[in-house]
Amino acid sequence: MKWFLKVLNQYADFKGRARRKEFWMYVLFYLIFSIVAVSLDSAFGTADPITGYGIVTYLYYLALLIPSIAVAARRLHDINKTGWLILVGIIPVIGWIFLLFLYAREGDAEENRFGPSPK
Repeated sequence: MKWFLKVLNQYADFKGRARRKEFWMYVLFYLIFSIVAVSLDSAFGTADPITGYGIVTYLYYLALLIPSIAVAARRLHDINKTGWLILVGIIPVIGWIFLLFLYAREGDAEENRFGPSPK
């Protein structure tokens, strides 16, 4: 949970680096809270019957859009790649697999052009 809160505290910080642990713990809690948001929409009766999403889910996604992009950019910085590579995710399937590969890579142990190692 502390990793999720750390990302929220760095809400729009696109500079620096993020460890794999920070990124993946954020993703884990993001998914858990997404399930809770969808469940709340179902419980309140605000869920769309086709998508299953409602106002709570959309507000949750909107609130965490910028922190999610920021932590992804910092994760790419940790492997000495530009944050603009997030745009590769626009390419269906191949782009997602490529980004997943990059997010899973070990970060640079030494200082790189984006700052010192976060370890």
